[in-house]
Amino acid sequence: MDQRLKEVIDQSENIVFFGGAGVSTESGIPDFRSESGLYHAQQQYGYSPEQMLSRSFYEQNPKMFFKYYKENLIHLDAEPNDAHRTLARLEEEGKLKAVVTQNIDGLHQKAGSRKVYELHGSVLRNYCQKCGKFYDAEYIMDESHCRDGIPYCDCGGTVKPDVVLYEEMLDESCIEGAVSAISKADTLIIGGTSLVVYPAAGLINYFGGKHLVLINKSQTPYDGKADLVIYDSIGKVMKTE
Repeated sequence: MDQRLKEVIDQSENIVFFGGAGVSTESGIPDFRSESGLYHAQQQYGYSPEQMLSRSFYEQNPKMFFKYYKENLIHLDAEPNDAHRTLARLEEEGKLKAVVTQNIDGLHQKAGSRKVYELHGSVLRNYCQKCGKFYDAEYIMDESHCRDGIPYCDCGGTVKPDVVLYEEMLDESCIEGAVSAISKADTLIIGGTSLVVYPAAGLINYFGGKHLVLINKSQTPYDGKADLVIYDSIGKVMKTE
């Protein structure tokens, strides 16, 4: 682990981690804006990712929505990386109180983290819009449960991913939990996010603790407010083995 980061962690008793897509790219999950990211798949589908991942597109063109969603957002074979594992260990040690994530892949929980606020939901949860029954990701990937690629519940209702689409509001209880955790933290570590996606990026304004740490490969609008800024891969910075 980066020695400067280790010193901050050693001095802290109530750490919250706030992470974005950069935490998962090292597990092989593409982000939106990199050269290999989801934006560069646009020519394949004829629509932008923002269009296809919007609530109105989901309702008006569910066949294309699920084609794009299944081909680009579900990565069931992905494994946690060094950052996920270190965060889970810090929680086990009592240092880390919560993870707030913009990611929808469930890798924090797979690594062992228990207190995770998923601002944008999770691909691992899917629910019937008619009866409310929940299904896992394997269910919607199984074509035997689908017609034209659209997954259906036993009751006949459409099974929708429990992810926050464009045009949808973030879950209020999740936001409240994240705000509460951040406002009580003595250290906030932010990693793998450019801090330009709102309202999620605005959560940093609730932090009033001692140490603000930013770990990202490129600059963010908040670098000037941080006590420690590290421009590097988050898995490399947080690796402890």
